Amino acid sequence: MTPDLQILVDPAWLEARLGDPKLCILDCTVYMTPQPVGASICRSGRPNWEAGHIPGSHYVSMVEDFADPGGNIAYRLPPHERTVEKLRSLGVDDDSTIVLYGADYIATVTRVFWVLRVSGARDVRILDGGWDRWVAEGKPVSRDAPPARRGSFTGGYRREYHALLDDVRAALDDPSVCLLNALAREQFLGTGGAHYGRPGRIPRSVNLPLRTLFDPDTKRFHAIPRLQALLAETGADKAPRILAYCGGGIAASGTFFVLALLGYDNVSMYDGSLLEWSRDPSLPMIVGEDRG
Repeated sequence: MTPDLQILVDPAWLEARLGDPKLCILDCTVYMTPQPVGASICRSGRPNWEAGHIPGSHYVSMVEDFADPGGNIAYRLPPHERTVEKLRSLGVDDDSTIVLYGADYIATVTRVFWVLRVSGARDVRILDGGWDRWVAEGKPVSRDAPPARRGSFTGGYRREYHALLDDVRAALDDPSVCLLNALAREQFLGTGGAHYGRPGRIPRSVNLPLRTLFDPDTKRFHAIPRLQALLAETGADKAPRILAYCGGGIAASGTFFVLALLGYDNVSMYDGSLLEWSRDPSLPMIVGEDRG
């Protein structure tokens, strides 16, 4: 696989392009508080954006702006028309470059990346190290709202990136599909941490915790060779198709992004993840180490 290095940018790259009319910068900060069971409690990062942000950036939330308000599963992908309207209101065209960043939990940024990829955005990138790195490197900060502009984004729904419940059911009997679980090891095993209705994992899954893919202090993704090695340890690098999932489609969006960075285009993400899967007692789950 040839890594797609352009989707991960640094502060110097972004600073050099501030003011470009084809650039849309989105602060995606959301603060998530895990619960013992079920979806996390989410708190908007808008007050932080108002106190200071990258010049020209808009604030968006994966919950308020890029989730289905009528969905029966938390964070569910919104209807395509809702995403189109939101991006147009932010001044996005089909040929825009969209750069995402945030503070705190990195997966609230990668979740927006996944939504935009599924919605057909052509050029979406993430600022490596996010807001903390931007400030640490002394880059400019603004409190001004960007000027209003109406965009013409149309995009198009990319079904190949969006795994549904029936896709996961079918994967149970399909050895060509690798089910890749992005939760912490103890959650994968069902021996600790939060769970999403029932502890454990979907059968045939392998584990690649999102938390192992970036430095927890700097929030920067590991170098490409290390990411490749971590993926190879799971065996997923050899799978014809990879289906990523987690608790609610947040952590797994980070896995989706890293796989895109590594050049994999055979990856989909199960949006409902264990919030959907675990609520149906007829669907199998495994707890503990694999035997045999």
